[in-house]
Amino acid sequence: MSTPILIVDDDPHIREVIGFALESAGFTPHFAADGKAALAHINAAPPRLMLLDIGLPEIDGLEVCREVRKSSDLPILFLTARDDEIDRIIGLEIGGDDYVTKPFSPRELVARVKAILKRAVPPRVAATPERHLWGDLDLDTSRHLCRFAGQGVLLTASEFSLLATLLARPENVHSRAQLMDAIYGHNIHVSERTIDSHIRNIRAKLAKVGCKDGIFTVHGVGLRMGVCQKA
Repeated sequence: MSTPILIVDDDPHIREVIGFALESAGFTPHFAADGKAALAHINAAPPRLMLLDIGLPEIDGLEVCREVRKSSDLPILFLTARDDEIDRIIGLEIGGDDYVTKPFSPRELVARVKAILKRAVPPRVAATPERHLWGDLDLDTSRHLCRFAGQGVLLTASEFSLLATLLARPENVHSRAQLMDAIYGHNIHVSERTIDSHIRNIRAKLAKVGCKDGIFTVHGVGLRMGVCQKA
């Protein structure tokens, strides 16, 4: 079965363009014209990924994202206007995985969708589950689970991939450029602010379960894992 993707935009022309591009790439597009319809669709038939316009009638895209993040790590790719930088930053901070600005290239959009889905899918073959253990932090990549001292931590696909990259070599310092390449690949341009937003989210989620110094910043160099011990 092909992968279902939910396209949420109030512009029928944009829905048609995106739908055609995704269908040509082998995905199954589904559509919603506003936030209320999007939430109803997710509850009835959860997609594998949602393309979400921020400027929606009824319930805007940011509020839809907040509602989804209360109970789900569904990958979300925001569609934003070119000059709405504040909305893009907020979208990432509340749990968006990535964003594309309008007008966009359908080819780039499909590439970003594929990149997000690749991060969201755990390895198919794993005789022994691949786990990263660092202090009381436990990241199980085969089951896409994160725990700290036994407590679950709900991460988005991008946050999970970023944390896994850091935990693969926890004592090493990773530059933002290295992290961007590891998560998005070499062919997709991503702002450093995107990485910074994901890092802030991970830190906040870890702090909420008692891991206050999970990621350490080496100023002028990059990031590495910090102390992950239950106090």
